[in-house]
Amino acid sequence: MFTGLIEATARVDRIDDVQSGRRVRLTTPLGAELRAGDSIAVSGVCLTAVETDAAGLVADVGPETMRVTTFGTMRSGQIVNLERPLRADGRIGGHFVLGHVDGVGRIVAMRPDGDGQWLEVECPPALRMYLISKGSIAVDGISLTIASLDQDRVAVQVVPFTRAHTSLEDARVGDRVNIEADVIGKYVARQRGVSSEALAGVARPSGA
Repeated sequence: MFTGLIEATARVDRIDDVQSGRRVRLTTPLGAELRAGDSIAVSGVCLTAVETDAAGLVADVGPETMRVTTFGTMRSGQIVNLERPLRADGRIGGHFVLGHVDGVGRIVAMRPDGDGQWLEVECPPALRMYLISKGSIAVDGISLTIASLDQDRVAVQVVPFTRAHTSLEDARVGDRVNIEADVIGKYVARQRGVSSEALAGVARPSGA
């Protein structure tokens, strides 16, 4: 369980093809605070650290995760967002984020607003039923508030601190991003008889 409040960014240092998929090396000081077997959200995807040291960590990415997230096109040098799991005694400053990606979206517009920024993201159509104005959405693991909905687009406002301390600082129009809808909305939809299988055509949940 995560909150969508990014602790640090990391640089993808190396990507190796292995029998089980890919093995990714991330350069980050957080490596010194992790142990092998710990979970960590990497741009919204819950992964398991298989190696850690003071300079970073190594995680395995399976074929299914590559298929249903942006990790299928991950490249060396890319900046990713990191968040460790929520502690039971911690404050929830964002919203409940599971690290299970529901689909891949695309940044379609970015425009400045004072020292902040507006971001428009095109989401898979099947996710629309789980998105509401003023509700929460995780974009590459970042907890954001939906300011408005328009067809299959969501608009969110990014404050300067969030932009400066996440991968959004390097984001560009056309970039693909991992989307996770608010889990509460998914449970409500399920209770109201909306089949969760609606997501099947977009992506099956991924994560550790």
